Amino acid sequence: MTSWSSTGDRHTPPVWGKALQRWNAVSWLLYGLFTAAVVVLDPPGEDKTWSLVLLGVLAACYAVVMRCPGNRVLRPYAYLWVLVLSLSGLSYLRDGYAALFMVTLPHFWVLARSWRESVGFSALGAVGTLAGSMLRVGWSADFFSSNVISTLIVYSASVLIGTWVHQVLEESRERARLIGELERAQAQLSQAHQRQGAADERERMAREIHDTLAQGFASIVVLAEAARSGLDSAPYRSEQQLRSIEATARENLAEARELVGSAREPGWPAAGTVAQTLRRTLDRFTEDTGLAVVAELADVDCDQQTRIALLRCTQESLANVRKHARASTVGVVLARHAAEVELEITDDGVGFDVGRPPGFGLDGMRKRLAELGGELTVTSSPGDGTRVLAMIPLESAVPV
Repeated sequence: MTSWSSTGDRHTPPVWGKALQRWNAVSWLLYGLFTAAVVVLDPPGEDKTWSLVLLGVLAACYAVVMRCPGNRVLRPYAYLWVLVLSLSGLSYLRDGYAALFMVTLPHFWVLARSWRESVGFSALGAVGTLAGSMLRVGWSADFFSSNVISTLIVYSASVLIGTWVHQVLEESRERARLIGELERAQAQLSQAHQRQGAADERERMAREIHDTLAQGFASIVVLAEAARSGLDSAPYRSEQQLRSIEATARENLAEARELVGSAREPGWPAAGTVAQTLRRTLDRFTEDTGLAVVAELADVDCDQQTRIALLRCTQESLANVRKHARASTVGVVLARHAAEVELEITDDGVGFDVGRPPGFGLDGMRKRLAELGGELTVTSSPGDGTRVLAMIPLESAVPV
């Protein structure tokens, strides 16, 4: 049996579809009982013939609408006109069709295209039933009390119940629409979060590669060039540079494995305080470049992310000094203040214009510090050297 929810382009919730299927079964049962009553009880004649014809037409149209709601021959809207005319004709031919009007009332509410049409068609059905009965028996006080009043009561009750059901269905459709929009918005938001997460991860990986592998490879290139140029004039110096190349390559290999495995934040030694790790970095820098480094490094105990940020800032600043500054002296100060830990790196190199767009290294340092609530300040001008100041709140760094 076809569900009522598929008729008239109406989207009926399942709970109402089951109730309407029961009405559907009752309608077929009543059509059959009336047909059997006409065949058995009515005497032969035109009234009997026309009653059977109208019942047959009504049942056939109802079957077409229920079985094939999307057909192009008989629309649910047209069936309601057939229902009104059939009720009027049957009420004129014999008694007992007021019950058929009551049972078919849900048809007016389900198959009509709007609330107003439902009220109008059900009113036409009530008027047609009363008009047919009145033409058959005539107007009288008994007819008014037994037929008109009862039909009007049934019609009024159907309007009240139908209006309530209509409102419930409209609210259900609206809720379904809102739920659908919410689900679509959640899906779009989930996709946006996934895209943003992928972008953030790419940016993080790019920053880690720049701060570790890229700097290591740049150091290897510089050391290799220096070693090659000093093979004849300074073999001992070239041998020392080759050892530095080997050590840097091993460190890069270990950092690459850590980046792939993501076992821990790459580039951080297993043991040692911040000051000890920065001291080893500065010693390697002095050994590789021959530049003088003046360092004042306080012992500051801090969490892992802050330790890594301080190390990365130092590595990036020293890499910039090596590549661009042409400096002779570098100063590094690590200190703890009342509300923050501070890392200052200065050089006496050529400086640069801080108004130009920052490179990837400086931008990465700023983002890394911003994630910890800190900030990076770069002060420089052509010919006056450079000062890099990194500050991280005390919540992330506490003194020993």
